[in-house]
Amino acid sequence: MNILMLSSTFPYPPSRGGTEIRTFNLLKYLHQSHPVTVITQRHEDVSDADIEALQQYTSELVIFPLVTAPEQGGKLQRISGKVSRFLESWIKGTPPNVLHRYSPALQTWVDDRLRAGKFDVVTCEHSVNEIYIRPEFRRTVRTVVDVHSSVYAWTRNHLEMDASDHPFRDRLYLSLLKRYERRYCQKFTDIVVTTDDDRQELLRFNPNSQFAVIPNGVDLELFPLRSHDPGGHRLVFVGAMDASHNIDAARFFTLEVMPRLRQRYPDATFSIVGARPTPEIQAFGNQPGIIVTGKVASMVEQLHQATVCVVPLRTGFGIKNKTLEAMAAGVPVVGSDRGLEGLAVDGENTPLRALRANRVEEYIEAISRLFTDSELRSQLSREGRSLIESTYTWEAAGHAYEKVLTQAK
Repeated sequence: MNILMLSSTFPYPPSRGGTEIRTFNLLKYLHQSHPVTVITQRHEDVSDADIEALQQYTSELVIFPLVTAPEQGGKLQRISGKVSRFLESWIKGTPPNVLHRYSPALQTWVDDRLRAGKFDVVTCEHSVNEIYIRPEFRRTVRTVVDVHSSVYAWTRNHLEMDASDHPFRDRLYLSLLKRYERRYCQKFTDIVVTTDDDRQELLRFNPNSQFAVIPNGVDLELFPLRSHDPGGHRLVFVGAMDASHNIDAARFFTLEVMPRLRQRYPDATFSIVGARPTPEIQAFGNQPGIIVTGKVASMVEQLHQATVCVVPLRTGFGIKNKTLEAMAAGVPVVGSDRGLEGLAVDGENTPLRALRANRVEEYIEAISRLFTDSELRSQLSREGRSLIESTYTWEAAGHAYEKVLTQAK
């Protein structure tokens, strides 16, 4: 089976972010049994070494430049440019970030190859790539979109939680995003999502579409089970620290949870670990007990050194790599409903694998339980790792994805 994989985001190194992690690991699995052509775009941070490394996992790697046009002119010109982009987006029914990345040359390449019957299936890794799929393609080739998260649900959730950096703009775009997701989903023979929450969101718009829920996985060699419980009162939160949902989570935990937690545990620390911390995140390092590391050499070492990993996300749909990786590393997790989305970690007939918290008082209570109860920490460590080993490996995700791509059309 010849596979064409569209990934506007350059999917290497996989440590760069969630989109890269999922795309790379699915590619790595598929390449073992099928010729896979990857078409992607190169941004300024992609090195020649990155390209050479990615080529090992493809039959053909086709790269187009990602053109970023800097804003020029005075304030009025910049405002005019934003208004113009908004109007274009509204008229075309497509979000600005999708239009911004669009490459006519890449489109021509895709059109020529698919119309010539060069591939049996084409996958879009993240919905931003849907723009290259024409509705008529599904008549001759299986077309699959791998939706990492619903953009409509994501934006709506940010507004509901007062976590949007641009609430006025996002309210304007909300109805556009709803129309956009309904429209693009109709172009595909199959829609893949990472959690049932996302499936339910998209199912409301597209009740006749064919869905498959395929969660993310963990590389168990990169995230081994920790050898011992370090004890103490050390908390860690990991992720890209320029992402809006991570910024909101770090802000909430730093400003609302930590001051009250340190009244009980004056030596408690909270490490915010991840690349590209914004100035706001960096400033949190001036707060008592808050440590901002920036990019680190080994994420798993940071996890192993922590007493508890907190995932205090208030926004963002889709399964969370940070939660899976912490559980794989054997670190007890306290997470929100969003942070634990898609995971069976508590409830009737379910072994306790993580503690759930959404309000400040719930975080303080759950963390306090773990600080004082080594047996509970041991239980969550053991059960969390067991869940990842049995269900959330990239081998399992890749196998399920391959099944979607190879089923009869």
